[in-house]
Amino acid sequence: MGKRILVQRAGRGTPAFRNRGHLRVGPAHYPPIAGIKETLRGRVVDLLHDPGRWVPLARIVLENGEEFLTPAVEGMYVGQVIAIGPQAGIRNGNILPVGAIPEGTQIANIEVRPGDGGKLVRSSGAYAVIVGRSGNKTIIQLPSGKVKEVPNNARAIIGVVAGGGRPEKPLLKAGASYHKWKVKAHKWPRVRGVAMNAVSHPHGGGSHQSVSFPSTVSRTAPPGQKVGHIAARRTGRRKG
Repeated sequence: MGKRILVQRAGRGTPAFRNRGHLRVGPAHYPPIAGIKETLRGRVVDLLHDPGRWVPLARIVLENGEEFLTPAVEGMYVGQVIAIGPQAGIRNGNILPVGAIPEGTQIANIEVRPGDGGKLVRSSGAYAVIVGRSGNKTIIQLPSGKVKEVPNNARAIIGVVAGGGRPEKPLLKAGASYHKWKVKAHKWPRVRGVAMNAVSHPHGGGSHQSVSFPSTVSRTAPPGQKVGHIAARRTGRRKG
């Protein structure tokens, strides 16, 4: 009988696989109510490192005493005064409904539904561009090039997410990649099943590296067998 394979060990939830959420600074979202109908002023009181996020977080305190975190944009600094609401000016770091932002403006941390706190364009160096309007929707171009419509009253921050150029720095050694993924609760390095011995994985063994049988398995397969294409909708080449 072989040893437990990776998916079995991960399922036990030991510290090697557990998410290190206790290290996180906190959720980075716009306040749920403040700044939706009225315009408030706030101050950036701190710029924080959030492990595993790769983007600095700005801690903002509003004039009504409410406090929230948001991904910082380039040029944001401690002590900066920002505004949040429909009457906020078009300045770097201000948070407005997308319907009040001119076309061609670079924006980030965009809400998909008003009040959800921001879902799109939150990674380092990313930004979207407002390209037009269509009724009560605003058309934005995402970093991928995809064009998406969001409601006019969905909020976004003016500017480009800080931390740009991060992928350009070489990792240089395997240990750097290990620590990069450790803080995100990813097991790394991850050995391919076909590279293992037969005792260690269902895909292991043989005179050359090959699965050697159809790798589609049932959704209800037990751990240890549940590797490969799990509950695949289709296999083989696509016709036409």
